[in-house]
Amino acid sequence: MVNLAVAALPFIIATTATAPQATSEWPFKIMEDAIVVDSQVNGRNVSAMFDTGFSGAYVLNQSVNVGKPTGFMNLQDFVGVFQAPTVKITSLKMGEIDMKPQDMQVVQMPDENYSLNYGTHCDGIMGLEVIAHRVTQINFQESKFKFFPDSYDINKFKGQPGKTVLKMLPIGNNAIKLLVKAPNGGKLYLSLDTGNAFYSTTHKDSLERIGLWKVGVKPNFMKQSFVASGAVDSWDIELKDMNIYGYDVPRGVWNIIDRPASDADSDGTVGFGFLKNFNITIDMERRLVMLENFTNEVGSPETGEPGFFAFWDDRSSRMRVGRVLPGSPAEKAGIKPGDFLVSINGELISNTPFRRMMRLMEGEPGSMFVCATSRDGVLTRHEIKREVMVNKPSAN
Repeated sequence: MVNLAVAALPFIIATTATAPQATSEWPFKIMEDAIVVDSQVNGRNVSAMFDTGFSGAYVLNQSVNVGKPTGFMNLQDFVGVFQAPTVKITSLKMGEIDMKPQDMQVVQMPDENYSLNYGTHCDGIMGLEVIAHRVTQINFQESKFKFFPDSYDINKFKGQPGKTVLKMLPIGNNAIKLLVKAPNGGKLYLSLDTGNAFYSTTHKDSLERIGLWKVGVKPNFMKQSFVASGAVDSWDIELKDMNIYGYDVPRGVWNIIDRPASDADSDGTVGFGFLKNFNITIDMERRLVMLENFTNEVGSPETGEPGFFAFWDDRSSRMRVGRVLPGSPAEKAGIKPGDFLVSINGELISNTPFRRMMRLMEGEPGSMFVCATSRDGVLTRHEIKREVMVNKPSAN
C-alpha cells in the first residue's frame, strides 16, 4: 500500500504569506458510475477517474508520457498484491491550483481502455493522495471539488440538519474507513471508495462473520467482477435495514466477492452507487468526514439482467460468452458458454470493457434485452426479458 504524504503546508493562493486563505474550486465530470477529473501532471494534460479507494496519486496508461520510471510500487486491490513501475511527480496542477505533489508518484500500467469504460476521454486513475493534504469537498451536487482553507473545521457542523460528521476509524492511514452496521448489530469496516462502480462491496467471509450468510451455503447467480489483479467470482445480495455511514438504508443490493479479503483490517468498500447521493467533505489530517445527503436517496434501485457474461477472446478477436447463470433468462433462451456475442440492441459488440458491458446488460426488471449470438457460423437473435437475480441473506 502507499503511505500517504499528508503535507502540513497551507494551501495559499494569494501572493503574500499573511494573506487569508481562500476556498478554491475545480470542476469534474460525473459519468454514469464514476468521476473523471482533468489535471496537469509533470506538464502533461491528464484526465483520470477519481478513486478514493486508491491510496496513491495516479495510475496512468504506459502510453501517457509523464517521464521516465524512477521506481516500483506494490499495489493491493480486493483480492491481491501486484507490482508496477512508478514515475516521480514534480508538478501537479488543477488549472491554476498547485496541488503541491510532495513525494507523489505515478504508477504506470499496461494500457487499458478507460475511455470506453467511463464514456469520456480517460487516461487512468487519480487517487486519494492528491487531495489528502487539503480539506476537500467532493461536491456531487455541483460536479466540482471545493478546496477549503486549513482552518475549515468540519466539527462545527455536528448536529446540524442534513449533515453527518464522522470520525475515520483508526485502521490504516491510507484509506477512509468508516463503520457500517447490520440490523443484527454486526459491524463492517468499509472504505469510502468513489472508484467502486457498485453500490457497496464486501466479502463472503465478512458476511459470514456478522451472521448475514450461513457458512457452507453456496450462493446463486455467480458472476465475475474485474479488479486490477484480474477476474474474481462474485454475486449480489439484497440487504435490508443496514446503516451505512450513519444513514439508515431500507434496501440496497451489494456486490459480494466470493473469496476472503486480502486485508484483515478491511471488509470492502462503499461505492459510487451510494456515494453519488452525497456531498462529501474529507479532512485527512483531522481524520474527519462530513456527508450531506442532497438527493434524499440512500438505497439502490432494483435492476434486472439477462444472466450471462461475455469477455474479449484474443484468439478469435470476438466477444465470447463465458458464463451463463443456471435458471437465468439467458439459459432459457438457449445461450451457451462459448457462443460469440455479436450485437446488443442492434449495436455491434467488439472489445467491450467490463463496466460498459455491465451497463449494457442491466435494465428495468421485465424490460427486453435484445442480442445476437453466433454458434458454428449460425447467427441467432434473442429477445430476453430481464429478471432480478440477487441472493437473500442466509442467516447463521
